[in-house]
Amino acid sequence: MSQELPTPTPKRSKVIPLVKPERDLAWQVAPTLFTSFRYAWMGISYAFVTQRNFRIHVCLGSIAIGFGLLLKASVVELAVIGLTIGLVLAMELLNTAIESVVDLTVKQTYHELAKIAKDCAAAAVLVAAIAAVLVAGCILFPKVWVLLLQIF
Repeated sequence: MSQELPTPTPKRSKVIPLVKPERDLAWQVAPTLFTSFRYAWMGISYAFVTQRNFRIHVCLGSIAIGFGLLLKASVVELAVIGLTIGLVLAMELLNTAIESVVDLTVKQTYHELAKIAKDCAAAAVLVAAIAAVLVAGCILFPKVWVLLLQIF
């Protein structure tokens, strides 16, 4: 006694339109590359205006780059400092996004998982900031030390 297996019916493939429809709302896919950059700039502007820590990181990053230029750091050293500053700023933006989504989800109520999500996002910023300070210190401190030895 043999059993016959049912033959699968072929699925119809979806037809993808060649022309994207116009989408003017921010929650939809941006219609142009320029619009995508504008949305990204709006996110940076929002973080700078509303997030104290983002402003602190921008100021400290600018100071680190200024010291690097003043102490005649090499291009590679400045690039490494710049990358770590970018990492901290990106983490701060992600932290802001996560906090906003969590706040939207739980509204004004307390939830232990919301606290964990927000605390972990803040911890990611802290880890990136500590790494940036260590990198800048390793690059700039020897140059400051040499300068101080020349002065005294």
